[in-house]
Amino acid sequence: MNAPDPHASERRVSEPRDPADAPAPASPPAASARPPAAPERPPFPARIGDSLDQVDTPALMLDLDVFEANLAAVHGAVARAGLALRAHAKAHKCVEIARRQVAAGAVGLCCQKVGEAEIFVAAGIGDVLVSNQVIGASKLARLARLSHQARVGVCVDHPAQVAALAQAVRAAQGRVEVLIEVDVGGARCGVTSTAQVLELAHAVQAQAPYLALRGLQAYHGAAQHRRSPQARREAIAQACETAEAARQALLAAGLPCPVITGGGTGTYPQEAASGLYTEVQPGSYVLMDADYFANEPDPAAPVLRQALTVRCQVISERPGQVVLDGGLKAFAVDSGLPRPLAAGWRTASVSDEHLVMRHIAGETPVALGIGDRVEVVPGHCDPTVNLHDSLVVHRGGRVVDLWRIDARGALF
Repeated sequence: MNAPDPHASERRVSEPRDPADAPAPASPPAASARPPAAPERPPFPARIGDSLDQVDTPALMLDLDVFEANLAAVHGAVARAGLALRAHAKAHKCVEIARRQVAAGAVGLCCQKVGEAEIFVAAGIGDVLVSNQVIGASKLARLARLSHQARVGVCVDHPAQVAALAQAVRAAQGRVEVLIEVDVGGARCGVTSTAQVLELAHAVQAQAPYLALRGLQAYHGAAQHRRSPQARREAIAQACETAEAARQALLAAGLPCPVITGGGTGTYPQEAASGLYTEVQPGSYVLMDADYFANEPDPAAPVLRQALTVRCQVISERPGQVVLDGGLKAFAVDSGLPRPLAAGWRTASVSDEHLVMRHIAGETPVALGIGDRVEVVPGHCDPTVNLHDSLVVHRGGRVVDLWRIDARGALF
């Protein structure tokens, strides 16, 4: 008997054979054997004409009556003070809201990111200020190209930013307006001396015609949520002193300063009354949130109401407790826990997909059971909006429109 050849299997694999002996290619699987396509997710949690009880949950809701009243109140107050209003779109990221703000008299928008600005310009907004520093060749090139489609501004607080911006705008043969950001008390971005203001102003002027000096960005973000009107007034009085010193330094050097812009929903009456600011930048005023309502009202400001809520549904209950179907993926909690609009109930905790509510001691809670709906006020409207794809717009108990949050996720 012959011994087995240890290389036989190798030869069988490698040896040529008649093509006619080759197996036929495998047939594609029958349609019935293919995995089913994933069902499309509904684009909106409601349809126009639905009652509020028909809205799927959790859903970001906008009370149109309140929205319109807040819009008219703030725009009217700013117009009566003789200032321009540049609405801050980072609060809502929504083209439809931006269009309504411009129709109501806003001179344009603030954005915080180039991606936000691109979306609003593409939708027809003709004047945008990126009220932030922009770093990175790709983002700067996009900003420069955008200047061919709209009036575009940006903030700087360092000579390296001016040099990089000028290089990008020159390459695009565009023109971008520049505001020097001054730290007026927020301890975030901004220059801290008049010498730095002058250094940046001369650097911008040297890059004409590609860059043009528009003025100063003097926004005090930390002042927006100082709880008493007096504390907010004192903070903005100090901000005005700092901004005025910067303005005087520019004028003494023969440099222009036509615009001083800043102010938010919490302090814009102070900037408007200062005689210094030419423009204010409120954003949250059309939506509002629990953190703003923790402020003591300013008698000088119009009364604003809560337009934005997240509509949730009770999915679990036990004595003294219910659980809603909206959690950290529906609410931002950086400014505190969401506040349910249900008498006698408080938010006890929030996790990824759940909000636990418990009775408030000493109060009689409204009855809640499985399937009941609860409107919940977010602690901070801006990042809450960025968690959702759309706004369910309602009036008189009915859904009247559905607005996309177009700039959601526009982070660069």
